[in-house]
Amino acid sequence: MSTTTLTPTPTDPARSPRASDLHDEGGIGLRNNLRHIGALVRRNLLQIKKDPESMFDALLMPVIFVLLFVYVFGGSVGSSLGGDRQDYLNYLIPGLMAMMGMNIAMAVGSGVNDDFRKGVMDRFRTMPIARSSVLIAKIVVELGRMMVATLILLGMGFALGLELHGSVLGLVGAIALAAAFGAAIMWIFILLGLTMKTAQAVQGMGMIVMMPLQFGSSIFAPTQTMPGWLQTFTDYNPLSNLADSARGLMMGGPLGHSVWLTLGWTVVITAVMAPLAVSKFRKKS
Repeated sequence: MSTTTLTPTPTDPARSPRASDLHDEGGIGLRNNLRHIGALVRRNLLQIKKDPESMFDALLMPVIFVLLFVYVFGGSVGSSLGGDRQDYLNYLIPGLMAMMGMNIAMAVGSGVNDDFRKGVMDRFRTMPIARSSVLIAKIVVELGRMMVATLILLGMGFALGLELHGSVLGLVGAIALAAAFGAAIMWIFILLGLTMKTAQAVQGMGMIVMMPLQFGSSIFAPTQTMPGWLQTFTDYNPLSNLADSARGLMMGGPLGHSVWLTLGWTVVITAVMAPLAVSKFRKKS
């Protein structure tokens, strides 16, 4: 099976290629674009192979969050749900699925920023490839990392006694919905990675964005006991909609409008942030 090798064509050092000399998105063709994305995905996977420590967040974060919240808060929050720690486990796991994409997405922005500082992205921009293919390849690999984290999360849940009251198809739907929303969030962090000066700044800004969204939501606890103004925030918080959707799909509860709201957030975020990220990637000096 043939592979596409993405290596720059030798050029005269006195004449560096301008953006107008390079292929644009529409001139590549779908087949070549997919080949370029595949080659870039392979490059990113090889980076993970060379640096396995980059997988620590995906491997350990689900374990730590499940153990921490179930055994520290499970008794009290489970009582507020009218049950015990087991009931809180069934409540928490779908909520944590909503959080996985948010945490994994922050690594995308840091990685893009780091690649620019090392000059890797500058080399990519001199090649006859679609600018979006470089960023899409990043998202594909991070979605793979997100799936690994999600499988570990579910494995921990089932090991501790997670009970599915819905169908297997509902579980698959919850995973797919979380993956779609996670991919949309990754475009935001890619734009941050292209905008901020350092990877540390990306992480700092990411935490400022993530903390209110994660804890001001229905991921960890029901929202009924929250103050009225905070309940209003959680009603419009996309992470609350995603967590409620995952619970409904996995536990067989009512879905209401949460699924459609999550899909709407996914489409809007992608439609706005993806073009901005690609444009910033082209213009970044």
